[in-house]
Amino acid sequence: MCGQSGSLRPLYPVRRLIATPPRSGTLTGRPGAACMPERGGAMTTTRFDVRQKAAEAGAALNRGDGVSALAIFRTIIEAGGGDASIWYGTALAATLAGDRATRHDAITKGLEIEPSNPRLLILKADDYAEQGNDRAAASHYNIVLRMIPEGAQLPPDLAAGVDRARERCAGFADGYAKKLTDRLAQKGAAPSHGDGRFARSLDVMTGKRQLYFQEPKVYHFPELPQIQFYDREMFPWMDRVEAATDNIREELLGVLADDAAFTPYIEGSKDRPQHDVHNLLNNPAWSAFYLWKNGEPVADHIARCPKTMAALEGAPIPNIRHRSPSILFSLMKPGMHIPPHNGLVNTRLICHLPIILPDACEFRVGNEIRKWELGKAWAFDDTINHEAWNRSNETRVILLWEIWRPELTQREREQVTALFEAIEDEDGKRPDWDI
Repeated sequence: MCGQSGSLRPLYPVRRLIATPPRSGTLTGRPGAACMPERGGAMTTTRFDVRQKAAEAGAALNRGDGVSALAIFRTIIEAGGGDASIWYGTALAATLAGDRATRHDAITKGLEIEPSNPRLLILKADDYAEQGNDRAAASHYNIVLRMIPEGAQLPPDLAAGVDRARERCAGFADGYAKKLTDRLAQKGAAPSHGDGRFARSLDVMTGKRQLYFQEPKVYHFPELPQIQFYDREMFPWMDRVEAATDNIREELLGVLADDAAFTPYIEGSKDRPQHDVHNLLNNPAWSAFYLWKNGEPVADHIARCPKTMAALEGAPIPNIRHRSPSILFSLMKPGMHIPPHNGLVNTRLICHLPIILPDACEFRVGNEIRKWELGKAWAFDDTINHEAWNRSNETRVILLWEIWRPELTQREREQVTALFEAIEDEDGKRPDWDI
């Protein structure tokens, strides 16, 4: 566990620890280099093979002989060959030999030469963790975690250290959060039901949650709040939509009886790239039945769902030529995962109303994961990274539509509408626009 004291022990598998010995070649005539007398009695410096000595030290480490390895590393250092890799090996040898003072000195000297050496930083963090100094340990572990991208291909010894760094940082965060919560409780300020924003702020501060921001693909309107899920109370018109859930389901079941009604959510086009990393292109496992698509009504579909459209009366739905609104039933088949993605513009919110909802269906926006509730609507900012899962054995269907962000004034809504219509006029063609 983090912060536990204990005896020194090997912190890495001792396999090929000195894979690339320092300063290839030899050292001659340097202070401390090995000397021998010539026949006439004069002293001359021998050629000191650093590579060979490093290999010998590595072999000693591999067989668990820290004392011998330490002696060889000291010989290399005395000959002037003490670069960061040699100090790293010295620290490992000192660990095996139970020499805590030499280990500490070796780590310090190695970091003086290479302050960003990840192996040495991890050893330094391990030392702090052994001493119970969690904050100092976390600061060193975090430097390494920021330095090395997640999923990077690493040598086994470094990969083990990075895994340990990640595990210990998570433990530090949990421990620190517990201490903070206890202190807040003493002050009567511990987060409780209804304190969601404050509770999430603590999670972000202690590293339990990642921080996400709006990242629209097409258009960013400045100075809008970073809200993942909006409070339901902000949209009293949703009462009418939720009350119509049974009527909407009745119309949906009629549509589902037509096997050809739904089409893949992401459809290929001859004039667009066919890049499909997630196997979503033309995949019916995620499909849609549009009532409105990119600002245009689908008349025959609307005719099949008049009660659904009536339920949306009163919603602040945008009307932008060839762009908005899009209103649709979104279908996910069993086992489907919609991978993380971001929406196009931050001047709108996306709304969901679950109509057919099996268990084990979840939705993530930013750092918050929620489960849909049958007949309960929500609104979220789709320019914040989001994804969805249907882990059940049944099909999930929601009603999906877009609304203006409540923070935009009527004048700003008119300006955004005019902007996108002006872009289309200037380009002289209909836009490529996917909700």
